[in-house]
Amino acid sequence: MRDGQSEGKTGSHPNKMSNQNTSNRKGNPPTEKSDKRMTLPSRFQKEVHAHLSRNSQQTSSPSNLNENIGSGKGKPYNPQQVQGRIKEILGKYSNGFWVSKLPQIYRELYKQDLPTEAIKDLDTWTHICTVEKTCSSNPSELLLYPAKEPTTASSPSLILNPNSTAAPSPTSNTPTDKPLQSPAQQRPPNTHRTRSNSNPPQSPRSSSSSPSPPSSPATLSPDLKLKLEELLVKYSNGLWAHALPKLFQDTYKTKLPGHVLENLHLLSDFCTIDYPMPDNPKRAILYRSSSAGGGGGEDENCNRRNSSASEEDMRVRQELGRRLSNQAVPSLQIPKEEYPSILVVEATNTNGVILRYIGEGYSQAQESMEDEMREFYGLDKSSPTPLASPSSGQLVAVRAEEEEEILRAQVCEVMTDKVKVYYVDHGFAEVISKTKVFELHEKFFKLPFQATKCKLAGLEPFCQEPAVLKKFETMASGRILLAEILQRGQTPLVVLYDTSQDDDVNINAACMKALQDKTLASPLQVNSAYMNVTVSSVCSDGTIYCQLPSRGLAKLNEILENIETYFHSQVTSEFLVSRPFCGKGCLARYKGKWSRVEITNLHGSRVLDILFIDVGVQASVEVFELREIPPPFLRDLMAIPPQAVKCCLADLAVSVGSWTPDTVQWLREKVLNTTDCSMKVAKVDENKRCVYVHLFTDKNFHDPARSLNHQMAQSDLFKQQPDVFLTSHSPVKISTLTKTSSTSDSTNGSPTSTTVPAKPHLRRALSGPRVGGGGNTTTTSPPETPSSPSSPLQLPPLLELPPAGNHGSNIDVYVSVACHPGHFVLQPWRDMYKLVVLMGEMILYYNKTDEKPLNIEKNQIYAAKVENNWHRVLVKGVLTNGLVSVYELDYGKHELVSCTQLRPLIKEFRQLPFQGITAQLAGVKPRQWSEEASIVFRNHVEKKPLVAQLEAIQEATNPWDRKLTVFLVDTSQEERDIWVHDIMAEFADELTNEM
Repeated sequence: MRDGQSEGKTGSHPNKMSNQNTSNRKGNPPTEKSDKRMTLPSRFQKEVHAHLSRNSQQTSSPSNLNENIGSGKGKPYNPQQVQGRIKEILGKYSNGFWVSKLPQIYRELYKQDLPTEAIKDLDTWTHICTVEKTCSSNPSELLLYPAKEPTTASSPSLILNPNSTAAPSPTSNTPTDKPLQSPAQQRPPNTHRTRSNSNPPQSPRSSSSSPSPPSSPATLSPDLKLKLEELLVKYSNGLWAHALPKLFQDTYKTKLPGHVLENLHLLSDFCTIDYPMPDNPKRAILYRSSSAGGGGGEDENCNRRNSSASEEDMRVRQELGRRLSNQAVPSLQIPKEEYPSILVVEATNTNGVILRYIGEGYSQAQESMEDEMREFYGLDKSSPTPLASPSSGQLVAVRAEEEEEILRAQVCEVMTDKVKVYYVDHGFAEVISKTKVFELHEKFFKLPFQATKCKLAGLEPFCQEPAVLKKFETMASGRILLAEILQRGQTPLVVLYDTSQDDDVNINAACMKALQDKTLASPLQVNSAYMNVTVSSVCSDGTIYCQLPSRGLAKLNEILENIETYFHSQVTSEFLVSRPFCGKGCLARYKGKWSRVEITNLHGSRVLDILFIDVGVQASVEVFELREIPPPFLRDLMAIPPQAVKCCLADLAVSVGSWTPDTVQWLREKVLNTTDCSMKVAKVDENKRCVYVHLFTDKNFHDPARSLNHQMAQSDLFKQQPDVFLTSHSPVKISTLTKTSSTSDSTNGSPTSTTVPAKPHLRRALSGPRVGGGGNTTTTSPPETPSSPSSPLQLPPLLELPPAGNHGSNIDVYVSVACHPGHFVLQPWRDMYKLVVLMGEMILYYNKTDEKPLNIEKNQIYAAKVENNWHRVLVKGVLTNGLVSVYELDYGKHELVSCTQLRPLIKEFRQLPFQGITAQLAGVKPRQWSEEASIVFRNHVEKKPLVAQLEAIQEATNPWDRKLTVFLVDTSQEERDIWVHDIMAEFADELTNEM
């Protein structure tokens, strides 16, 4: 999933004090991933395994109205008369009824048979009635309702796909008598995008000598507006203005008029403009206006707001639940966390994987309900009598065949003495005796149906491919996995991860690899020699990546050439990547040509790490540099395995991971510009997916003395620094890309995920090198004279704060670190997105810079790589083992990193004030807080958005020494605000009384 650095514009604080609807609050970052050793409860194991062991030979029911009736033509009839009668019937049955009952009702009322053709025509009479399918995958029945209110959206299918978007929320439910008023409450809707105090400085005029644009600088032509809006639609999280010219040229094969970037205000009628770096007018981010294109907006979770479709969905579900009961079955809501745990039941189509959510409110609530049902329908007491005449579509209680369990089910088909039922909480169907079917008591209508569906991202074109489904069955069916929700909706779009092993496995990516044709892989046999080998990459740990002549490589080059030609002939924006995710395969430019890449890491939604899978090179790029693989080439391209072969030099005394920078550089100079290498395979390590070879720069592979292995072993390359500790995770630098922007940007309109929480580390690439993480690289005696700052660096300006103790001295904040009430770290909410912009730019800049010797000094500021992100840090101490103790100035965390992971903090990254501010809680007496008290405090404030009421500011010479005294208020509860100091004072009093 996404690494620590997520994104967001400044947006509104998610507390109701900021006049925001708390039901849409997303301030809490995702929780840590579930325990890797989570196992399925025995009750679930038996049920699922019993189901999976059966061969589900379920007959598919007709999926549309016409198929439910016979295929023969009926007699002519008077449509107006029948329509009038059906409208009259629906007036009496306003809650709707089953289509199968319509002929009987019609006959009883009008003493005539309902024409067969009329039933077929029902779904076209939208002004008279609404026809709903009850089962999206096995629709055995249809529901008939009065005509809907006019709406442009159709209601989703029901029951077998019961999850839906959240119910619409009012725009504000903030009580008027709040004790606090947040500054954000007066914030206009678009202050996070175009603000009065962040107007751009006058942009310099372009000196381009290009011909005058077709439209006047004062206006944009309708065609130009349409094209620009189309681009912004593809990048719903915003687009850097500087990316427009190249993107426009690539997409529409024409030059963007030069006056557009000089007059961005011309775009204001269909987009909003943000200047996150006021000191740099060229850094503008464009966001498509929510009003452009009409329709309800989307919140941060991609749940529709103010959408009649959501209201209609709720109405239909409620009416559907009224079967032999006045109780409505609520719709299943997708868990709020970004990475919920799920149990995969089965998949006959990756666009409709049947699953159940695991956890409180889901599987736990279901288990409690089924325990209660077992008691209610128990054999040890006078149990209810079986249902006399179950009808198709009815919700019932069923005594399961395999064990004495009572489960909720829907009747799909009624036979002579048996019924076919679908278990709405467990996601499968079976045929059982009628004696096992009971009326479902109204108290068991309260829990939403737990069986739901999801769609696997990236597999849509191959959703029913046998190889894909077989791989998915092997890896996922019956297992508890972690789901990364990319898009929320009736059928959420997800990436699934198996976190039960030491290395997390991306299920989507593994299923896509099932399409590969192994005969197109590079041939590798021990003791075999290969000529015309190209060394495409040398990693800083000594691992090399080679391309060998093969049928697959020849076919790959042919397809990529055809794609180049295809792109030149296409004038469309459909190939822009608008929803990147880890494991996704797409295209990026390498040495001026399109090449296959896999996304290995996301820093937000617009800055990401990619691996060129056919050359073994990794880079950090912006999302607008990626392209989707055109559909005509997708299948053929997916069939070709990665052509980069991971190799290590055999018979060297120093293992991979312990190479010095000099050794790596020596090898790069020898092989990277050589097109006629040869190699001999010494060993193939299947576990490490690595081939040990003897490498030659010519074709004389018969003479071991001429190998680079022998030359390195005989040299002093490994003898200079015997105590060096080098990492195998330094980034591979790309100097071959035609253009890789050194800037990044913020993303989602909500700052909910900008707080860089610890997220599940699910970014391990399944193929190719993992070269981009941090590691312990330190040299005790650098080979060059280290640089040292001749004068102290200019520090960023101090973070602006309101006057302490005044009315209105309230700040929307996020607590990134909480030790105890006497020490925690705040981040002001208003500038969250600016920090994301900065960190994105740091990733793009530092991942392309070479490591240089650096004289690290205590109490100086640097850029440091921590895990996958670059942070602004203060060095607290330099240890003798090559590690450095640093303090993250924007997040308040202390970390240990290798000295090789530090870089000078350039001026561009010293403009934004440091965002982490240390604070102490007001309203409680200073004391030595116990561990119990500290835990209570952390549980209430850490990783949460709160409102801080500023009481005092303790100024200091250095920004990191400033300290605030604040009251903290949790305003997420509808009924009352929670003042944290009251909780801590009460807790302290209880401890005192106990003593």
